[in-house]
Amino acid sequence: MSEAFDAVDVIRTKRDGGRLSDEQVDWVVDAYTRGVVADEQMSALAMAILLRGMDRAEISRWTTAMIASGERMDFTDLPRPSVDKHSTGGVGDKITLPLAPLVAACGAAVPQLSGRGLGHTGGTLDKLESVPGWQASLDNDRMRQVLTDVGAVICAAGSGLAPADRKLYALRDVTGTVEAIPLIASSIMSKKIAEGTGGLVLDVKVGSGAFMKSLDDARELAETMVGLGADASVPTVALLTDMSTPLGLTVGNALEVRESVEVLAGGGPQDVVDLTLALAREMLALAGIDADPADALRDGRAMDSWRAMVAAQGGDPDAPLPTARETHTVLAPAEGVLARLDALAVGVASWRLGAGRARKEDPVQAGAGVEVHAKPGAVLRGGEPLLTLHTDTPERFERALAALEGAYDVIPEGDRPDLRPVVLERVAG
Repeated sequence: MSEAFDAVDVIRTKRDGGRLSDEQVDWVVDAYTRGVVADEQMSALAMAILLRGMDRAEISRWTTAMIASGERMDFTDLPRPSVDKHSTGGVGDKITLPLAPLVAACGAAVPQLSGRGLGHTGGTLDKLESVPGWQASLDNDRMRQVLTDVGAVICAAGSGLAPADRKLYALRDVTGTVEAIPLIASSIMSKKIAEGTGGLVLDVKVGSGAFMKSLDDARELAETMVGLGADASVPTVALLTDMSTPLGLTVGNALEVRESVEVLAGGGPQDVVDLTLALAREMLALAGIDADPADALRDGRAMDSWRAMVAAQGGDPDAPLPTARETHTVLAPAEGVLARLDALAVGVASWRLGAGRARKEDPVQAGAGVEVHAKPGAVLRGGEPLLTLHTDTPERFERALAALEGAYDVIPEGDRPDLRPVVLERVAG
């Protein structure tokens, strides 16, 4: 079969700052998925996109072509309106765990297709797999059944959704093109639109522990994704949220599940509660549901929903969570106020303790991670615990401690640290 275009011509067009036509975009995404365009050619095109950018119409067409590479799910026949959330990933970002059952408890259906962690950002599926018996893989029929019965499901995306993205994502990871905003936006939105959700709330992280280090870059990504949602008739809202310091007081798989259950029980760290409620309110508004999610945390409905969701996927909500065999405590170096606790450093330390993976096939330790005893703004006494490191393999402590060198600042008690709110901005169409 003769091909409609030549890969080298498409690469040259973008390399020289040109605009790819709709037909070129459709062809190159399809031809790459079929194996006609080689990895080295798509690598060159990805780098050209990183350096030259894409306009809104190009990104929208690229996203549509990625969706067209696989199946599209449809939840319009469910008895409740569907709405989903996607986070761009951070350190201690366990928000999906309390959020999905909370929004379901308020009357929406939440089809949360999640991923595994790579590098310093933890994966939702890895966290939930620390619950004894819990299964990440559900077929479409079972997923639909859980959504009908419980209202929320958190599971792995099937291989049929946007296969072009899965192939391109792996390539971006090894070619230094992960940061290309058109490719990030189309990667996220192709999967979410193919998933068939009726509305989408994006949590775009900003700061040292996030992909987007600056507010300007995060805003550009958020505006691009909100636009892609509008182009696909999926109402989309984005919150830009702080990731300069870890979210909550735990980083690691079972540690974060424990903290999520505390939030569902009406407690938990204030920043986790605040962000969970802010995202829940946006999701319920998109679903057209007039309810205050804080009520569902207070009266136990969210916890009931969590227990039903975990049990529906084979998990035992009453089983004790795994704990690491070894711990090491980092003490506050001096009296004063904690001015800074760097999210990236804590994330890398947790990863080195065994909570994350360097390659997709690496195993993770369920009990490994970092417990945070003080957040920026807290008054410290010299010698009191600041962090506790958890691992099954104590030889990992040395490299984890190396990651934490220079990760925190203590200032005199009279001084005021510069603290950012959890929610920085809202972006809507």
